[in-house]
Amino acid sequence: MTYDTVIHNGTIVTLNSDFEIIENGILCINDGKIAKLATLDDGASPPAAKDGIDAFGGIIMPGLINTHTHLPMTLFRGLADDLPLDTWLNEIIFPAESKHVTPDTVRWASLLACAEMLMAGTTTCCDGYFFEDDVARAVHESGLRAILGQGVIDYPAPGVPDPAKNIKTATDFVNRWEDSSALLRPSIFCHAPYTCSAETLTRAKAAARDMGVLFQIHAAETKNEYDQFLSEQQSTPIQYLDKLGILDENTLLVHCVWLDDADMKIIAGRKSKVSHNPGSNMKLASGIASTAVPATTIWISFKKWIWRQNCIKPTP
Repeated sequence: MTYDTVIHNGTIVTLNSDFEIIENGILCINDGKIAKLATLDDGASPPAAKDGIDAFGGIIMPGLINTHTHLPMTLFRGLADDLPLDTWLNEIIFPAESKHVTPDTVRWASLLACAEMLMAGTTTCCDGYFFEDDVARAVHESGLRAILGQGVIDYPAPGVPDPAKNIKTATDFVNRWEDSSALLRPSIFCHAPYTCSAETLTRAKAAARDMGVLFQIHAAETKNEYDQFLSEQQSTPIQYLDKLGILDENTLLVHCVWLDDADMKIIAGRKSKVSHNPGSNMKLASGIASTAVPATTIWISFKKWIWRQNCIKPTP
C-alpha cells in the first residue's frame, strides 16, 4: 500500500506503556493517524508514500508540550534581567505593556514565539495573555495546537482599560473561540492571587466552570508571595485559593515553587494540575519546585488532560 507520509532513518521514542525505543524506525501515517511503527530492516527501502521524510538519524517522537507561555512576551525578551519578580513586573513589565502592547505587536510577537516552538519540537502550548484574540489568530496561522487564556487582572491592562470588564472580556473570548478550531481551546487566565481580588478570582473561576474551560493562574511562585499570604491571609497561596473554591480538576496552577506538604495534599486532593517551569524559576532564582513524581509522569498526565479537552486526539 501507499501511505500518506512515511518518516524513516531515525530513532523512534514512543510513549507506550514500556516507553519502547525503536532503532532505525519507520513511522507510517494515513488519514492523520499513525498506521504503523516498525524497524526497517538493513538494506530495505521505506514503504511507498506520497510524502517521504528522511529524519537523517535524528529522533522521531511525539511533539513537546509547553504547559505555560505568554507568547507575545517575546517582545520583551531580555528586558531588565536580574530583578526580583515583583520589581520586574511593577516597575518594568506593566509600564512597558501599557506603552507597547497592541494587537499588531501581539500578532508579530506571537508568530515569532510559534516559530521558535516549532523549531524546538513543541507542537502544543498553553498560553495566557492580553489581546488573546490576536494571539489565537497567530497560533491558528502557525498550525500549532493550543489552549489559550484571556488574561484577567485587577488593573488597567492592554485591551482591557477598565478592570471592571476583565471577566466579561474573558468570557467573550471563550464564546468566540470555543468552537472555532479543532486545534484551539479557549480558557480563562487570572494573573495571580496577589493581582486579582478574592471577588475577581471567584467570579472568574465560576465563569470558567460554567463554560467548561480551563482556569489558569500563577501560584506560589516566589518566597515573597508565600510570605505575603502568610502575613495577610494567615494561609499559604494554595490554601487561600482552596478556601475560595478555585481548585479542582480544571485548574492549572503555574510554578508552585513554594509549597509545603499540606499544599501538595490539597492540590492532589482537588486533582488540580501543576505547570512546572524550571527555566523561569531558575532565571528568577525563585527556587526549585518539589516534583514528587518523575517529570515524564507529569508531562504524560497533562498530555492526557489536553486530549480530554479535544485539543489533541490520541492515535490508536
